[in-house]
Amino acid sequence: MRQFTAVVNPTAGGSTGAAALLAVARPLREAGAELETEYSRSLAHAQELARDAGRKGRVVLAVGGDGIAGGIGGALSGTGTVLGLVPAGRGNDFARALELPSDPARLAEVLLHNEPRAVDTIEVESAVHDRTVVLGSVYAGVDALANRHANQARLLRGAASYYAGGLRAVTTWRAARYRVTVDGREHRHTGYTVVAANSGYYGSGRLIAPDARVDDGLLEIVMISEAPRRLFFALMNDLKTGAHVDRPQVRILRGREITISADRDVPYGADGEVEAVLPVTVRVLPGALRVLC
Repeated sequence: MRQFTAVVNPTAGGSTGAAALLAVARPLREAGAELETEYSRSLAHAQELARDAGRKGRVVLAVGGDGIAGGIGGALSGTGTVLGLVPAGRGNDFARALELPSDPARLAEVLLHNEPRAVDTIEVESAVHDRTVVLGSVYAGVDALANRHANQARLLRGAASYYAGGLRAVTTWRAARYRVTVDGREHRHTGYTVVAANSGYYGSGRLIAPDARVDDGLLEIVMISEAPRRLFFALMNDLKTGAHVDRPQVRILRGREITISADRDVPYGADGEVEAVLPVTVRVLPGALRVLC
């Protein structure tokens, strides 16, 4: 029987990660599994708790949103420790990409009985930010600005905070001139964003990269070009289904290592937590993390 250590973000999604864990804990314990709970004071503390549990051979449960999932997943990347997710945040995009059930009893079955799956992680390097490893995506442009606004929102939750943050970001955004180098080949791009995606989802369920796979050893690079604002909002609406990829303003590349720079200080983000400015280099780490899904 598996032994679990749950690392909880107590304020995930503006509510309590503890509530989400409680619903899963009962069927885990009823099945005879051992479960201990640790509450994190910060992302760095959560990573420390996860590494310590991994060294003891325990399965680590990341309880919270994409920030804590990416932070803990990144910390465990390459260690062989098995990770489980208990989604309890605003977006839960990596859990969505893994097709994890939302029903607590079904999720407990996955955590108890499914074999670990090897998935890719993303190494992120920047001159102005410490090296880090994340799970879902790195995005540079208006979406990073929108995510910053969403994180600062006090009255809105979930997708509503991302939508409001997006509106605020788009109204002040001017097209940036990017230089995107994919596996040594340079591409010029002028527009709203460049996204290097391991997971197909970001921004609370938006399907930014429909063909992205978490275990193919490749990143999908999605570039959205300059367009009138009214067209941009229509394109953003397409993100609900992934239909934006058929528009001429969207270009998609694939690669293992991507460097993104721009003609000004363009913000970038990673899994909703990392906040810095370009340039940044992103590379895939194939099969570096074992996840229950």
